[in-house]
Amino acid sequence: MSPATRTKRIGLLTGGGDCPGLNAVIWSVVRGAATAGAEIVGIVDGFEGLVGGVNGLNTRVLGSSDVRDIFAQGGTVLGTTNRGNPFRYVAGDGGTAEEDRGDEVVRNITTLGLEGLIAIGGDGSLAIAHELAERGARVIGVPKTIDNDLGSTDTTFGFFTAVEVAMQALDRLKTTGESHDRVMILEVMGRYAGWIALHAGLVGGAHIVLIPEIPYSLDSVLQRIRGRWQEERRNFTLVVVAEGAHPAGGETSHIEEATSGRVARVGGAALQLEAELKRAFAARWPRAVPPEVRTTVLGHIQRGGSPCAYDRLISLRFGAEAVRLAIAGQWGRMVCLRGTEIKSVPLADGIRRPHNVDIDGQLLAQARAVGICLGD
Repeated sequence: MSPATRTKRIGLLTGGGDCPGLNAVIWSVVRGAATAGAEIVGIVDGFEGLVGGVNGLNTRVLGSSDVRDIFAQGGTVLGTTNRGNPFRYVAGDGGTAEEDRGDEVVRNITTLGLEGLIAIGGDGSLAIAHELAERGARVIGVPKTIDNDLGSTDTTFGFFTAVEVAMQALDRLKTTGESHDRVMILEVMGRYAGWIALHAGLVGGAHIVLIPEIPYSLDSVLQRIRGRWQEERRNFTLVVVAEGAHPAGGETSHIEEATSGRVARVGGAALQLEAELKRAFAARWPRAVPPEVRTTVLGHIQRGGSPCAYDRLISLRFGAEAVRLAIAGQWGRMVCLRGTEIKSVPLADGIRRPHNVDIDGQLLAQARAVGICLGD
């Protein structure tokens, strides 16, 4: 077969944390490639699968039969990892020294006979993809994060599934909290952006929502809880806390410090708030018996399971556009959602700015209008 007619081979990987919709993107990319007469080579376990020389590469060809039943499945059939940054690579043999193996990854993409690479990931994975592009690799990015914190796309797949899971948790916490006269705290994901907490709080009937963008005052939280008991005659309170929320003058809580090749793990915000509330209740609650406080950390439940209908649709559309760009040779782009249309932007622009909750925006104004305390 001549070079002009040979089958195009396109690499595909999923990097960073998993989320609902990854398999739907994979399904869409593979189906779109098959329709166009191209071949998809899946990279196993993210960028890790491209490190280590030819003998150490971990890939698998994906045909339509390989993805037949994965569209609605959670997770990713290609596997993923938060490690494996080729520019700060730490070997898995117990070592701690970081190596720059980015050039090796670029060579391996060529050695595998790939036209280029479709990388599905969040800000960290897409930053790696962009750096590979800077070193000569052909890359297309597909934004993935349940935190919804990438500024170049109106939304990312997985986000609305995470909100749905958090909303269902609040529905359940409401009934048990009301039965026991308790303050029920739900911690959701959101290291730097409070979109899950805010959306879930609005649709799940929360009375207090604490997000990273607004450092909270404990007095404000106490006032809202006290007001429900004394003025509204309600014997329970629902509180949603993003994992990155923190008190005014305080710092974000971490449950694991940074190590070689890995950033610190944010978490513990809800337990910190629980401890603060218990101390405050013991010191200055107007009744003899203060309310009990219970914390639920939703954690990776938000990441697992099948994507909702909207996330399936966005995943399918992102995947179809990504493979279209790859086959057309329009490398160095990131697909995105603008309004109701799937567009693309330069990959560098796609990761340039974060997508945080606008503290002067309409959504927060509406939350305040319906009586939600935001801790300020």
